[in-house]
Amino acid sequence: MTALRLRPASGCSDVPALVAIWRSAVDATHDFLSDDDRDEIEKHLAADYFPAVRLTVAELDGRAVGFCGVVDGDLAMLFIDAGERGRGIGSALIDYAIEHEDVTTVDVNEQNTSALEFYRHQGFEMIGRSETDEAGRPYPILHMRLAGDADASGN
Repeated sequence: MTALRLRPASGCSDVPALVAIWRSAVDATHDFLSDDDRDEIEKHLAADYFPAVRLTVAELDGRAVGFCGVVDGDLAMLFIDAGERGRGIGSALIDYAIEHEDVTTVDVNEQNTSALEFYRHQGFEMIGRSETDEAGRPYPILHMRLAGDADASGN
């Protein structure tokens, strides 16, 4: 793999690429999400969700291929372009988030089994479950924290 570069998001100039990455990743991994719910979430990315987190962008050859967003030690989002999955980009982003952003917790859709296994492989364990997502949609959320991090809040 070409050298991966991680950098802070550059405000508005990164938004179109990050939305495209989000859509690619969601289309590949969130088959449980209704089209209407997916479109509604996408409408809020730039205005509501991205500004609420500290975004880190992963680049290959100057092209954004993934990103993560962190708030208060929680990995609020991690998305990799579908064509780049399996190349270690997600692992690099989560390692960065743990080391530099003090990430100790993450929430994951229960139906997204590949993400659940990914986070388990990265050292997270389940500490709770909610029947719906944060907007009240019928997508159960699993709350996870880094194994051995008893001080992490369990949401």
